[in-house]
Amino acid sequence: MADRTAPNCHLRLEWVYGYRGHQCRNNLYYTAAKEIVYFVAGVGVVYNTREHKQKFYLGHNDDIISLALHPERVLVATGQVGKEPYICVWDSYTVQTVSILKDVHTHGIACLAFDLEGQCLVSVGLDSKNTICVWDWRRGKVLAAAPGHTDRIFDISWDLYQPNKLVSCGVKHIKFWSLCGNALTPKRGVFGKTGDLQTILCLACAKDEVTYSGALNGDIYLWKGINLMRTIQGAHGSGIFSMNACEEGFATGGRDGSVRLWDLNFKPITVIDLRETDQGYKVARGENSRGLSVRSVCWRGDHILVGTQDSEIFEVVVHDRNKPFLIMQGHCEGELWALAVHPTKPLAMTGSDDRSVRIWSLIDHALIARCNMEEPIRCAAVSTDGIHLALGMKDGSFTVLRVRDMTEVVHVKDRKEAIHELKYSPDGAHLAVGSNENTVDIYGVVQRYKKVGECIGSNSFITHMDWSTDSKYLQTNDGSGRRLFYRMPSGKEVTNREELKLVQWASWTCVLGPEVNGIWPKYSDINDINSVDANFNNQVLVTADDYGLVKLMRYPCIRKGAKFKKYLGHSAHITNVRWSHDYQWVITIGGADHSVFQWKFIPERKSKEALHIAPQETLADSNSEESDSDQSDVPEMDSEIEQETQLTYRRQVYKEDLPQLKEQCKEKHRATAMKKRERAPGNGIKLHFIHGYRGYDCRSNLFYTQTGEIVYHVAAVGVVYNRQQNTQRFYMGHDDDILCLAIHPLKDYVATGQVGRDSSVHVWDTETLKPMSVLKGFHQLGVCALDFSADGKRLASVGLDDNHTIVLWDWRKGEKLSAMRGSKDKIFVVKINPYLPDKLITAGVKHMKFWHKAGGGLIGRKGNMGKTETMMCAVYGWSEEMVFSGTCTGDICIWRDMFLMKTVKAHDGPVFSMHALEKGFVTGGKDGIVALWDDTFERCLKTYAIKRAVLAPGSKGLLLEDNPSIRAISLGHGHILVGTKNGEILEVDKSGPITLLVQGHMEGEVWGLATHPHLPLCATVSDDKTLRIWDLSPSHCMLAVRKLRKGGRCCCFSPDGKALAVGLNDGSFLIVNADTLEDLVSFHHRKDIISDIRFSPGAGKYLAVASGDSFVDIYNVMSSKRVGVCKGCLSYITHLDWDKRGKLLQVNTAAKEQFFFEAPRGKRQTIPASEVEKIDWSTWTCVLGPSLEGVWPVISEVAEVTAACLSNDRRVLATGDDLGYIKLFRYPVKGKYAKFKRYVAHSTHVTNVRWTHDDSLLVTVGGGDTCLMIWAHEPEGLREFKLCDSEESDIESEDDGGYDSDVTRENEINYTIKALSTNMRPMTGVKPHLQMKEPSIDERQGVVRGSRPPVSRALPQPEKLQTNNVGKKKRPIEDLVLELVFGYRGNDCRNNVHYLNEGADIIYHTASVGIVLNLTTSCQSFYVEHSDDILCLTINQHPKFPNVVATGQVGDTGDMSATSPSIHVWDAMTKQTLSVLRCFHSGGVCSISFSATGRLLLSVGLDPEHTVIIWKWQEGAKVASRVGHTQRIFVAEFRPDSDTHFVSVGIKHVRFWTLAGRALLSKKGVLSSIEDARMQTMLSVAFGAIKGRRCSEALGPGAETLQGLSVRNRTDHRLRSFCLQRKG
Repeated sequence: MADRTAPNCHLRLEWVYGYRGHQCRNNLYYTAAKEIVYFVAGVGVVYNTREHKQKFYLGHNDDIISLALHPERVLVATGQVGKEPYICVWDSYTVQTVSILKDVHTHGIACLAFDLEGQCLVSVGLDSKNTICVWDWRRGKVLAAAPGHTDRIFDISWDLYQPNKLVSCGVKHIKFWSLCGNALTPKRGVFGKTGDLQTILCLACAKDEVTYSGALNGDIYLWKGINLMRTIQGAHGSGIFSMNACEEGFATGGRDGSVRLWDLNFKPITVIDLRETDQGYKVARGENSRGLSVRSVCWRGDHILVGTQDSEIFEVVVHDRNKPFLIMQGHCEGELWALAVHPTKPLAMTGSDDRSVRIWSLIDHALIARCNMEEPIRCAAVSTDGIHLALGMKDGSFTVLRVRDMTEVVHVKDRKEAIHELKYSPDGAHLAVGSNENTVDIYGVVQRYKKVGECIGSNSFITHMDWSTDSKYLQTNDGSGRRLFYRMPSGKEVTNREELKLVQWASWTCVLGPEVNGIWPKYSDINDINSVDANFNNQVLVTADDYGLVKLMRYPCIRKGAKFKKYLGHSAHITNVRWSHDYQWVITIGGADHSVFQWKFIPERKSKEALHIAPQETLADSNSEESDSDQSDVPEMDSEIEQETQLTYRRQVYKEDLPQLKEQCKEKHRATAMKKRERAPGNGIKLHFIHGYRGYDCRSNLFYTQTGEIVYHVAAVGVVYNRQQNTQRFYMGHDDDILCLAIHPLKDYVATGQVGRDSSVHVWDTETLKPMSVLKGFHQLGVCALDFSADGKRLASVGLDDNHTIVLWDWRKGEKLSAMRGSKDKIFVVKINPYLPDKLITAGVKHMKFWHKAGGGLIGRKGNMGKTETMMCAVYGWSEEMVFSGTCTGDICIWRDMFLMKTVKAHDGPVFSMHALEKGFVTGGKDGIVALWDDTFERCLKTYAIKRAVLAPGSKGLLLEDNPSIRAISLGHGHILVGTKNGEILEVDKSGPITLLVQGHMEGEVWGLATHPHLPLCATVSDDKTLRIWDLSPSHCMLAVRKLRKGGRCCCFSPDGKALAVGLNDGSFLIVNADTLEDLVSFHHRKDIISDIRFSPGAGKYLAVASGDSFVDIYNVMSSKRVGVCKGCLSYITHLDWDKRGKLLQVNTAAKEQFFFEAPRGKRQTIPASEVEKIDWSTWTCVLGPSLEGVWPVISEVAEVTAACLSNDRRVLATGDDLGYIKLFRYPVKGKYAKFKRYVAHSTHVTNVRWTHDDSLLVTVGGGDTCLMIWAHEPEGLREFKLCDSEESDIESEDDGGYDSDVTRENEINYTIKALSTNMRPMTGVKPHLQMKEPSIDERQGVVRGSRPPVSRALPQPEKLQTNNVGKKKRPIEDLVLELVFGYRGNDCRNNVHYLNEGADIIYHTASVGIVLNLTTSCQSFYVEHSDDILCLTINQHPKFPNVVATGQVGDTGDMSATSPSIHVWDAMTKQTLSVLRCFHSGGVCSISFSATGRLLLSVGLDPEHTVIIWKWQEGAKVASRVGHTQRIFVAEFRPDSDTHFVSVGIKHVRFWTLAGRALLSKKGVLSSIEDARMQTMLSVAFGAIKGRRCSEALGPGAETLQGLSVRNRTDHRLRSFCLQRKG
């Protein structure tokens, strides 16, 4: 009977009573339309006083605590509290979000302020450092951030008369900030003797660097610059909470309840004392109330708005200032719990801990009566006739008042603890009173409330009660979750439940009972839901809970986890909810936010018409998402989709973790690393062809490129396939599974997203296969969907994290434009609107969402679709509001905006892929049919069934089955390109024939691999239950396939190549004819998986079969009999090998044991290690033994070596491991941790590797990635020097000579523990006699201007002896002026002397001073803005930036405060600071370099990771950063012709870097091309003219460098820095 869908009616917020005055200030303003904007709870309110209307902004999800008005007075910024608080900028006219700013602050946002132009917004956080952050709010981007102060900041303001200056104030401080680059630099206000150091509560800025501030003691302080000039004492009696500047002057409001107006020079104009008003507030406030306190003032023309601590808003007209007009009031501070509605009139009564009871008119939206009680009120009830109002108090008493005049009828106190619930019986005769003492008392109304009964059955406090309609029964709920029944009025407990069957309840406000089972979420505490009220007429129920949600459900709701509509607004717990007497409204009250919300109820028939109401009203409903629990009436999910939603793509170890793991393991391997290790082999391999396409869990990942090639992905490789030549080219930039692929509208770039802990998206060029941009830092676990915008500038991506985060990128810059949590359920597709790039859609499990960008966030709304369907694909149609989506049931949904217009049946089973054409659409589904449609989906124009019968003769393989599930469709070049779930890529000609282009195994791991003994063929067998034969010659196709009854894990060709043995997963194996794949013979002797199978060499007389139950069976192939069993292994067998004679078997087990057995009987032999090497093995695929000791990596606990294969010439060993690496070693691999070359293409574990019979190819198969990769072998001599993809081995070798002593010392210097840095501690005050006056302009710029003498031009002071100093003031201490500096820092810096101005000046640094020395006049001039030692200096060489210098300094922390390391970019001639870049390099900045165009700056830190950062120094924006190297980097420099390439050198390494978008990619320099070269410590770098050649100076005599260029020996005369000067 119970319908589990959400009800069709809904609620709309109509009025909010109250104003948040407590713990907030400056939060009340006039907008341009003369409306009033303020906030209460989690709602922004725009109140039109003339029409008495309210509009609501509902974009926040927790308490709003700060508000700022844009200078044009239409836009409003509000900040909230919470764990991840955000700022919303919204339009006060439409109440729609314009921008969301997030991901910087924690705890909450205490203050906000717009600058004069309204371009920037500054915010202050509530975190421990009170972080100050400056935003470009339209783009949602942080321009600068810095720790604000150790204590609370109360106000912040931009200086409206000077650009880039701010002032902040708070507990015992005021700070003056300047914004330069990305640095906010504070100067503390100097209080001096003029005023006391005290807490400053508010600010206003005026002309000429004057700032006014309101202090805690009621004084106003006037600041000039950073110094306190004078105070206006006693401006208010106590603390000044608010100060508002307008054209006419300033208004201040204080705790003394008065508002004062001042003119522009802060001369008093008038006082408005609100305590004197005749509106009777004194009476209203009890004797114990603390009086009226002003928290916010706003002066506009002749109107003044005043907000008070007690949630009241006054409007004062200046010329009639004795009559303030009260326009809004609410309850004061203290929890609000009591709510009752009048039985016959539209009135609501509320009572609160502020001891007042108030009556509100729901029609006039106004307070009509108020009365103060002696005690805090906890509950209320109105008698059935509407005459009496009963109030339950916190002290255990209750009071009854007459409603009409609020006079007391009776006051009864029978209990000592709080009364929680009161209810009058329907016949009006009794009042039931439930208390904290676990009892309900019954009182007779007519007997002047005499106690007539008592219910004692509960063992916990009473929470809710309801009477039956005949007033004979009462049901109660208590705190322990028990529901009890009593007979009335005696109070006897009813134990026999039979008699209750026919009871009808007069009201339902209980939270327990079968009728309301469904209100409880699946896992919740019994106290989560505070209140319920049922509307019997419309059969709906409202609930109020601890999370601030109002939910609307059907009544009765019997099954747990019912569907609902939810409404946000209250921030914290909602304490009570009631329907009005005529069910027109719902009233809710908030506990902590002590506000009263009035919601309009819109029943079902109206809500259909309400689809087209104004946007204001749909906003409220757009927050009414459907509920969280799964519906039971959703059709069962398709099996394929079910599987896909369960894939998590989590890895035990991510490749990003390897460096840390290696570091951990390094210590224990130091000893072995000293031994000489095996060199890496000279040969290499190169990826040649991949059989495979990822279709089983990805969709729409197959496209034509500009040139007609086909791009798709498999494993960790992006593949560009040329169908004319049947060749492939590869993008190898990823290191784990690629999950999605999108193509740029011009079809030349492709974006691919991968799995990873911090997963990345690569945008790459399909021609050059070079990355254009790498986007990372926002998605955890993986990226599952991508889409380019129609102009190609933006890219949208969706992550695999629990919230399926959506990010919108400007991909070329690598900038995140916006991000937002997408949905709890998996998202399958994201699409950007081709007409409006600010809009996008996402579709996935049980949802379809429509998003639009708002600053740094996205605002999403669910599509209204009645019952929720799972969407598998979506495209935009011919206009911006038309969207078409394919569902999991085979329908196409047609949407206009967010509304579902109609559905069309298109396929049997899910529609997986869809593509929009100029005229029409093409769709593909699980039913294996491609359908062409017209542009309205009215009719299907043509269908193509994918069948074997229509396969064209030129196909590169065979279709496994008819009608395979279609996962991707793309059109172009007169063909339809189709990707199937079975891993096939097909090209459908419009006329009908189908060509198969590429195919691979289907879902399931591929383990079995065998190469043919003398032909270029290989066989694979997989868990997908197929055995396949592949042609390895250039035709690259699948020659044969056979379905097996079980999956298989191993296979092997007989020595003559005629037979093929296959081991299956159920313990059986078969031998088939290698050409026809027909059975020759089969056996089933074991229960566990057959893990390896091998024919004996020579005639192939015996077959060894290894199984998971740790036996090896030996069969005689001719007689088909088992002739021996090898016993004695402890774990399952992983690898087998025969010796050349066919008499001995080598066996490896999973427990890392190596055994030898004699064939054919299977007797175990013990053979000493020295002998094993002498044995001539026919194959070597084992992974254990002394000759393979070096293949096991440092971190062998996590990275098992799963497979190995020795080439037939016994020179090179290939291995595959769990991390997807293929490595080549020089055989034999003795000694631990041999060097190797490694290649990444497989994503997860490599299960098998095999060389072909002539060693020309290496064939590898991947487990999870299902693909077969063919690598071309490049022997030693043939390879011309080219960059190989391989990296050197795991441990840096320690076998190169020692360090030079200088280098050792420099490497170990720690720049932050010097005694110097003690005075970097922030001091709290400045002693008066030490207060510095501001340096003059000249002093700031260094005195040498045309080298004038550094003395004053004033008359010399007379040399009279000052004898009598008693009565005279002391002479002021003269300022010191820096005149000359001796010294140059060369002991630990390099490249830090440069010529300027054609050689006229030189520039260098020492201590914390940058020095420009004029060589002709030998005058020095100084740059003195650094606060600590300068460590590096560089010159911008680009002609556009003459004399621009960058210097980097030491610093202690990386927290962006004033003491953190910074880079100053300044003009060497004028000494003007152009930009300050605060950086996260804790320790200091040790190297900097400008790029070729001069726009970018590269810096390297002294932090433990030696971070490398690239900056756009003019904007102060960080472009990219990455961990540089584990060891110290000495120099990093840009190539002189490039903005994207640079080189870093340092201790035992050289790295070559590329900047792609916002990501830095690096390759280590490889020395393997020179015999016996060792990587040395590099100290400097220079670039040669031949492209690609760089010299590095190395340490030690006869240093070789990369590519064998030799460099002069380092002479003993150490040149730290030299600069060549070109004359003429």
